[in-house]
Amino acid sequence: MTTTIKSCVELDELGKFFTIAARRIAAGEAAPEMFSAAVDSAWHRLAADPTAHEAFALKHAGRKLTHIESSGAGFISWVSTYEEAYGPLPEIWFTDADGAVDAEAMSRYRETGEVSAEWDCSPEPGDGDDLVPVAATQ
Repeated sequence: MTTTIKSCVELDELGKFFTIAARRIAAGEAAPEMFSAAVDSAWHRLAADPTAHEAFALKHAGRKLTHIESSGAGFISWVSTYEEAYGPLPEIWFTDADGAVDAEAMSRYRETGEVSAEWDCSPEPGDGDDLVPVAATQ
């Protein structure tokens, strides 16, 4: 039962991430960095079912999004956009794929409002002719 609840939290956050990704892509900005191993694991599970992944992306991003390798480290550029729409980042963003929370990183974020992290993937838009309206609020 705990796994199901955790998976729901991860998918809820992935949906928010997809919404932010779509807005950034539409504005000509770089795709957001996926720095949470826990949320990324949910994305990998979802991507294993292409039909479900496409439906999820269309629901949350209004377009197709794919998972691409994109590694880096540094300032996570989309945190303020997330906070404006949804409030502070929840603990799941600082959780690894095994469920361990990086308390130090989360504490730094709570103190500074900024996140510096490593990432190894990001979303990439579909071919552009798959756009559909995205709900303004989530």
